[in-house]
Amino acid sequence: MNSRRIIETLSDGELIDLYKIKGDKQIIGVLYKRYTGFTFAVCLKYFKSRVDSEDAVMQIFEKLIEDLKKHTVSNFKSWLYTVAKNHCLIIIRSRKNSVPSEYIDNVFMEIDYNTHLDTEDILEQRLEKLEKNLNKLSEDQQVCVELFYIKRNSYAEICRITGYTQNEVKSHIQNGKRKLKIMLTKDE
Repeated sequence: MNSRRIIETLSDGELIDLYKIKGDKQIIGVLYKRYTGFTFAVCLKYFKSRVDSEDAVMQIFEKLIEDLKKHTVSNFKSWLYTVAKNHCLIIIRSRKNSVPSEYIDNVFMEIDYNTHLDTEDILEQRLEKLEKNLNKLSEDQQVCVELFYIKRNSYAEICRITGYTQNEVKSHIQNGKRKLKIMLTKDE
């Protein structure tokens, strides 16, 4: 029997203990294989979206690589349920803070409530400024920011469309957002 098959026969607790000793990501792979469907179902319960749930599962298991080294886990399945639930709730809460028609405003700048223009005029002006400044970003940042904030694609979809890794996509979005915020606040 090879070592991969032996590892697959270990209990969750034994796998976690072995992972803490060896740090071998193949061990996390065994847990991933066992609990992908379970984690996906938990995420789907909260997101009601297959794409968002798939993204969340990947993010959760990436996070487990570090978290399992730090935490004492006696019942992996219930611990994973809690981790997945909390991950989903954090994302949902962050999304609730923005409403679709004002999404770009909330991301890039605070609304100035002291202005006498009505909200549609403000939104239109800011969208014009955003569009003008979006063209000043690097091509990579521009593509990723447009796909994420304007076309509302997930990280996984952007990776598929652009060919960038998930870390590259996150970096382009974060850097582009930071540059846009600086440009937009400087223009006011």
